[in-house]
Amino acid sequence: MNATVAMTDYRRNRIHPKKFALLIACASIMMMFAAFTSAYVVRQAAGNWLEFRLPDLFYFNTGVILLSSLSLHSSYLAFKRGNTRLYRLLLAGALVLGLAFLALQYQAWQALAAIGVELTTNPSGSFVYVISGVHAAHILGGIAVLILAVLHAFILPHRLTPTRKLRFELTLIYWHFVDFLWVYLLLFFTFQS
Repeated sequence: MNATVAMTDYRRNRIHPKKFALLIACASIMMMFAAFTSAYVVRQAAGNWLEFRLPDLFYFNTGVILLSSLSLHSSYLAFKRGNTRLYRLLLAGALVLGLAFLALQYQAWQALAAIGVELTTNPSGSFVYVISGVHAAHILGGIAVLILAVLHAFILPHRLTPTRKLRFELTLIYWHFVDFLWVYLLLFFTFQS
């Protein structure tokens, strides 16, 4: 009886409870980053603020994470069409590009240090390191999910079941979210500096 009621509620609401929970989590994460960027603006107005240009690696890295998102989305479409080879290839590509984003992010932090902006030099640099570092931690969570998705893609037979489709959609939503979040942060840093 309870399973029937739960299924009826799901159909009526048109959104899976797991998707709803993920969207709430994404909204919470977005609020945290909104608080970080608000604190950045308030602290910047207080003075003693070092003006600097972000190294170009930050912009190049944005292209990498957007390509990763495009690769993952294309993989999802191939998954739905039953194109196993393309689905697996693009999914693995999304993972590799996500890992490349993290490696390039580390290099971008090194480039910041090379121009004299270190974690403890000035509050402006500290904000960039902390905000982009917390974002990188969220990317790590996404990387873990992508690794699991790649394992499923290569170990399990390719079947379009509701459970596997939902799992892929959850992965896709989160990965697009962290990509959007990075674009927001980069634009914020660019126009606030």
